[in-house]
Amino acid sequence: MLYWVGTAAFALAILISVSLHELGHMITAKRFGMKVTKYFVGFGPTIFSFKRGETEYGLKAIPLGGFCKIVGMTPQDDDVEEQDQHRAMWRYPVWKRTVVMSAGSITHFALAIVATWFAAVFVGLPNPDLPKTPAEDRAIPAKISVAECVQVVLSSRQGCAPTDPRAPAAAAGLKSGDLITSVGGQPIQNYGQLTDTIRSLPAGAVDFGYTRDGVAGTAKVTLIAAQRPPLDDPDGEVKQVAVAGVGPRLDMPALVTYGPVEGIGVTFDYGWSMVKASFAAMKRIPEKIPALWNSITGDERDPDTPISVVGASRLGGEAIEKGVPEIFLMIFISLNVFIGLFNLLPLLPVDGGHIAIAWYERARSWVYARLKKPDPGRVDYYKLMPLTYAVILIGGAFTLLTITADVVNPISIFSR
Repeated sequence: MLYWVGTAAFALAILISVSLHELGHMITAKRFGMKVTKYFVGFGPTIFSFKRGETEYGLKAIPLGGFCKIVGMTPQDDDVEEQDQHRAMWRYPVWKRTVVMSAGSITHFALAIVATWFAAVFVGLPNPDLPKTPAEDRAIPAKISVAECVQVVLSSRQGCAPTDPRAPAAAAGLKSGDLITSVGGQPIQNYGQLTDTIRSLPAGAVDFGYTRDGVAGTAKVTLIAAQRPPLDDPDGEVKQVAVAGVGPRLDMPALVTYGPVEGIGVTFDYGWSMVKASFAAMKRIPEKIPALWNSITGDERDPDTPISVVGASRLGGEAIEKGVPEIFLMIFISLNVFIGLFNLLPLLPVDGGHIAIAWYERARSWVYARLKKPDPGRVDYYKLMPLTYAVILIGGAFTLLTITADVVNPISIFSR
């Protein structure tokens, strides 16, 4: 029951954020004097609507977003009545059109900031002292967490299968929290040295020196061979190496809360990290498409593949069901940051495409004026329609692919 409540709550949160995106367009357009004729939540058949002034407001049957209609967004629009020609959006100064078209993304960023501050003060944000890079991860003390089993062939599957052998460290009596001091007689100073030493050995029995509750001990661990990528390159070539079934254990909280004032600075620091992560995710999208397709045709789902709103809602539901609301918030924050940035890409039909054209027109007019040539006028949007349709087609196909993968082979929180 909690799963479905959480899923519905996350879907509603996204619907509200997208509706506020459109509200940002409408409010700024009205403030500048542009004419807005429609503002609707949802698509498809109208459930109800009412008119206030010159704008019709309403709710439609398919709750997958919303829209507002600003008259005369391009010179080619034929929806501008004679008496409204001076209010057509394309006639307004470039900076005003930029504000209107970027207001949707700004709304997403504002929602992310508010949600991040709330998380910082009341729920907690990821501990900044936790290792964030492979180098930092390697430098921590060699205190271990012990797995129950080992996947000989690495996959994104979680939990132990009947065919998975018991982890060698567990079979030897090592416990989570033990500090490894030596392997095969070689002193161990940090976790990176521990993993390097294990992988340098052949499969077979080796002595592990450890300290547990201040008491030193020795365990004979029988290392087994398993397929693993390089430690510093998770996407690198998989090779057969020796493993013990251990991971790093950090004696520090995963989440940290802050005071209301301190939380402001932390909010913007975390927000910037989300911006960088979103750009990195965008760059990886093309290389993840084959993995998405393969997950539909029978392969295991790569937890690092993109997700749709459907997948995000499922993760939100799972977060509530498992009692980890902080993950619900983190997904909501990251999704709003991603959508806000994506909408600013200089491609039609997203908002960034209209902004790019407006500034291109302005720059071109400035250059022609300096060359004492006649103003070339406005961009003909009809000439850009083939490119626009290509973007829509690719975007639609990608959306369909992610939705299908999220239905057929969804990502779980605990596969991440």
